[in-house]
Amino acid sequence: MTSSIVIDSVTKHFTLRHARSIKEMSVRALRGQTLSEKFRALDDVSLTIHQGETVALMGLNGSGKSTLLKLISGVMQPDAGSVLVRGRIAGLIDVGAGLHPELTGRENVHLNGAILGMSRAEIERKFDAIVDFSGVERFLDDQVKFYSSGMFMRLGFSIAAHTEPDVFLIDEVLAVGDPPFREKCLDRIRELRGEGRTMVIVAHDIKMLTGLCDRGITMRQGKVIFDGPAAEAGQLVRRDRQAKRAANGAVRGA
Repeated sequence: MTSSIVIDSVTKHFTLRHARSIKEMSVRALRGQTLSEKFRALDDVSLTIHQGETVALMGLNGSGKSTLLKLISGVMQPDAGSVLVRGRIAGLIDVGAGLHPELTGRENVHLNGAILGMSRAEIERKFDAIVDFSGVERFLDDQVKFYSSGMFMRLGFSIAAHTEPDVFLIDEVLAVGDPPFREKCLDRIRELRGEGRTMVIVAHDIKMLTGLCDRGITMRQGKVIFDGPAAEAGQLVRRDRQAKRAANGAVRGA
């Protein structure tokens, strides 16, 4: 079986700064408090995703799933380990990712399409389909800085979904759109899955994920704690949510 994504012993750190201004830095220094600390977002993560798999990345906020998706996309680089991806990558890892706010929707179709690897001829051939899918025809010649977050997502998703990617990445953006467009996006994801594209999806909607994906990877505090059937991965996340609610309730009741 051909591997699409190979993640080998990946670790990623971020620096958490506790002081922003010179005054805050001075006060913390006088008190002997640290100005910053290292946060390990991913801790020695290894996994392989094969061609044609649709994989759900699940976990509570701060578990490391979005960081891992950004490493796969190439937006970030690991501090240790390696991430290898075969073929063209497309998708959305942030609402409006790749869209330039000062350019019009029309100009952004050409710019973002080129960023995602489409040739000029390919963009021209698919232009009408991209615009029709996005539903932003009336605002196509307006600067996208005037678009709502939903319009951003529509246009960005539409461009990415028409690139015919080998690997398609999605991070929570479907939560922004209205229900009809969300269902339209899900239909397109199902089409891409049927075409044998490799997909990695991050979302909090466990029911949606288990409906789309056969495989689920559950993360907790930067580590992979489960890799198997999506339904079982979802059950682990539900338990983590319940435990977090119980802990929060106990703190409030103390």
